[in-house]
Formats: sequence, structure tokens, C-alpha cells
Amino acid sequence: MRRCIAVMSLAIAPLAAQADDLLQIYQQARRADPVLSAADAQRGIAKEGVVQARAPLLPQASAGLSYDRAQPTSDPGERINSRTASVTLNQVLVDVARLSQLHVAQSQADAQDELVRAAEQALCARVARAYFDVLTADDAVRQVEANEDAFRQQVEQSDQRFRNGLSAQVDVEQARAYHAAARAASIDAREARDDAREALSEITGQPAPALNRLQDELPMALPAPADPQAWVDDALRHNPTLSAQRHVVDGAGQGIAAARAGHLPTLSANLGVGRAAAWPTPASNTDGRNVASIGLMLNVPLFAGGATQSQLRQAFHQQDAARDDYEQRRRRVARETLEQYRSVAAGIGRIDATRTAVDSAGRALASTRIGHELGTQTMTDLLLAIQTQASAQASYSQARHQFVLSRLLLLQAAGRIDEADLAAVNTLLK
Repeated sequence: MRRCIAVMSLAIAPLAAQADDLLQIYQQARRADPVLSAADAQRGIAKEGVVQARAPLLPQASAGLSYDRAQPTSDPGERINSRTASVTLNQVLVDVARLSQLHVAQSQADAQDELVRAAEQALCARVARAYFDVLTADDAVRQVEANEDAFRQQVEQSDQRFRNGLSAQVDVEQARAYHAAARAASIDAREARDDAREALSEITGQPAPALNRLQDELPMALPAPADPQAWVDDALRHNPTLSAQRHVVDGAGQGIAAARAGHLPTLSANLGVGRAAAWPTPASNTDGRNVASIGLMLNVPLFAGGATQSQLRQAFHQQDAARDDYEQRRRRVARETLEQYRSVAAGIGRIDATRTAVDSAGRALASTRIGHELGTQTMTDLLLAIQTQASAQASYSQARHQFVLSRLLLLQAAGRIDEADLAAVNTLLK
């Protein structure tokens, strides 16, 4: 029995230690992210607005039933009861204002469709950013803890050398100062890591698990096409937030048409069928018979206290505001696209430079240790070499994560990011 339990424990242990990858985190966020759910709910509201704007243009049917009891003044003792049942059907024939309002509602629904697409793409980017923020924070904790341990060893060595008369007390105090600063940095790094993990949990609604890390070698290539202006042009055509604002501008134009139509007449047709009955004596010769009526109603607005003109001026202001918002978003999308393209391009050189810095800092630290043992390097030189190595490692880790993230953010700016792009990044994890 103990042997079986041991075998089962060995089989289960790798599964328990298995880390989550980017796609698994994205699927959790897809199911639980409230931002995406809110955008989808807003789309439902907008679509129902289209139904409600269309409803007044469709046939309207109503039924009525009334009962009256009257006392004639000629005969106070008599009571006359009457009952009327009717069915009415109305149909709008001409109403330009309501038709324009329907177009406004449709534009709003189209804009919300684009905003849902933008929310889906933003979720991909938010998940990736939170994921790599956690990886960067994890690396930072490992680096500062290793840095703290290295300074602790220097404190012990310096103290031992001082006791043996091989160094001065100032070396011990200096090593302790660097060690204390490293301890504070470790506390800050662990706090930043906890915050990064909570930020990931905020998206997924679950505790942040252990995450797969980036592999050592990354594909280093410029985005295709290697033309920043081509990416900007693509973003101006396909960015969903920009497309949504275009629909808002179109809807504002339809709002002007709806406000202007407030001066125009409306025409509707109606059909009614009713039956009246009275007792104890008939009220008219039509008592008990069905009475049908059909007619047209023309309504010509003459004066509404200035409300129609005010609504027209308001619609023009709304159109101006929508156009200004569109121009602001267009410029922002162009800037963000260029920024992410340049970040990817700079990231290639940044990774190469920080990798070289890590290698050089490692060799410099090894040489400084030897020089310190031989007396040609001071304690200050050694402590600075340890600190330089830790800083170089942190910069290298951040450069690698930012390079991968910048490629995804470039796709988001261009309106092209989706789950397949996350799957491509997922292949770079181990």
C-alpha cells in the first residue's frame, strides 16, 4: 500500500507543479472579465434601442372596453347603462423624424458592435500585459534576493577579514549599508510582485497561479511590413475604437436630420371597429351594431415654443463634438501605433545591449572579486560590481518581456490582435 501511495504521489506531483500558460490565463479572463461583459451588455442595450426606435413606424393596434351608467335629468328614477368595445389600428405613413431617429439608433448599435470588438482586443492586451508584469516582477524578486544574499556574504566575509586584521572596519560598515539597502529593495520587489499578481487576478477572478516563463531565445525580427506608415494606415482603417467613433459621427448627422424634421408634417392612417350597446333603452339606432371607421390624419407642426430650433442647434453641437472626438482618437491611434512600432524596433537593440551588459557585468564581478582578494580592488569596487550585475539582469528581463508585449500592443493598435496572436506568443513560453 505504501508503495502504491508513493507511486501515485510521484505521478501527481508534476501535475501540481505545472504552471499556467498565457492561453490558459486568457481563457479564464474570457469567462470572468467584467469589462468585456459590461461591453456586451451595452451592445444589448443599443440593439434594443433599434427595436424601440423602429416600433413607432410599425402598425400599432389597441383594444378598448368602456362601461357607463347615467341618470337622465328628465327622469331621476331611470338608469341608463352603456357599454362600448372597440379595436383600433394605426399606421404611420410619413414621419421623417422617426425614420431619422431609427438611423441614429442603428448607428449607435453599430458603434457598440465595434466597442465590443475593441473590448475583446483590449482583453488580449490586458491579459498579456498583466501576465508579463507578473513575470517581470518574479524576475525582479529573484534578482534582488540574490543581490541581498550576495551582500550578506560580503558582510560576513568583511567581518571575518576585519577580525583577522586584513581589512578596516569601514569595509564592514559599507557592506552592511549595501546589505540593508538590498533588504529594503527585496521588500519593495515582493510587494510589487504581490500587486502584479493581484492585477492578474482582477482580470481572471481567480488567484494568480504559477506562470510559464519566456524561453531563453526569442525571434528577433521587425514587424511585417517593416514600414511604420503602413501600420498607421492599417490602424486608421481597422482600429475598432476609431471605427466606433465614425459610427458616432454618422449618428450625429442623422440626429441633425431628425431635429430638422421636427418642422415637417406627419401623415398616418387609422382603422377602427367598435360596437356600442345601451340598456334598458337603446341610446341610438346603431345600438348593437358594428361600426367601422377609416381615416387619414395629417399633423402640421406650427409652433413648439422654440424647442424644435433648440433641438436642431443642439444636434449641430453634438455633431461638432463627435467630429472633434473622432479627430482626437485618430491622432491618438496614429501616435500609439508609431510608438509601439518604434518600441518593437528599439526592443531588438535593447535586448542585445542588455544581454551584453549582463555578460560583461558577470565577468567584471568575477574579476573584481579576484582583485579584492589580491588587494587591488576596494570593497566599494566589489559592492558596486554586485549592484551593477543585478541592475543589468533586471534590465535584461524587462527588455525581453517588453519586446514581446510591444508586438502585441502594435497588433492591438492596428485592430488585428486576437487569440491566435496570444497562441503564437504562447509558443515562446516554457
